[in-house]
Amino acid sequence: MKWITRERPKIDRIACPWLIRRFIDSDAEILYVPSEEVLRTAKKLKATPFDIAGVEYTHYDDKCTFDFFLKRHKLKDPALDVIAAIVRGADTDRHDIAAQASGLWAVSAGLAHNFTNDYELLDIGMRIYDALYSWAKHHYREKHIQQPGEQLLIDVYDRFLKQKKKTGKQPPWVKELRELIQDQVDASITLKEVSKGLDINPAYLSREFSKYFDNLSFGEYIRMQRIEKAIGYLVQTAFPLTKIAYLTGFSDQSHFTRVFKKITGQNPSAYRKKVVKK
Repeated sequence: MKWITRERPKIDRIACPWLIRRFIDSDAEILYVPSEEVLRTAKKLKATPFDIAGVEYTHYDDKCTFDFFLKRHKLKDPALDVIAAIVRGADTDRHDIAAQASGLWAVSAGLAHNFTNDYELLDIGMRIYDALYSWAKHHYREKHIQQPGEQLLIDVYDRFLKQKKKTGKQPPWVKELRELIQDQVDASITLKEVSKGLDINPAYLSREFSKYFDNLSFGEYIRMQRIEKAIGYLVQTAFPLTKIAYLTGFSDQSHFTRVFKKITGQNPSAYRKKVVKK
């Protein structure tokens, strides 16, 4: 069977041919022609047009053509659903839909720039989507991270963040995340690192975090927790400031002093003297 679409493909017009050949028609012939020639050539060659306005196989609602193929041919595969979200995000410039969407757009745009032959581009694209499918089917839940503290945080987000927030109630992940931060406050924890292992945009994580943590950003909240821990050391021990800075996750004593003064209004030494006098 012949399938025809517009020339110079990038996202949908590579993803859809891959879907056709792998799940609908393994012998499918894919044709790329100038936009104005798609319908005329389709009629002449008895080919099915796709990803062009006014035909059956095209965008609908807020979905893209890849989504329509899945719906039209009743393809039920969780891995294809994962890929569909990525393709939709990349093809419609809504990269918040899936964390991988911006990456797919970057690779697709780069390939389209480097290869001017549409069929050569399709051959390369077939390999890329084969790899993407293998990842979605077998490695979707795997995380490429090193720090155990990061893994703990990511486990919490992965278990709870996608649950819908109940009106007037905190989502379950907030309590566990708060406890984990307490346990890992002296470690190197950043929201950016956490977001790398998640399937959501880091901007969304930042926005959601502040809603449940005193309207503070992730970094601000961590610094506050470190200063509270440092105050405990200042009051209850005779540790030197250098050691307290190390124990509370600051890069050095100077950094510790700057942050402490910014938050409390006085440097650590003055704070300790004031508390001791009491």
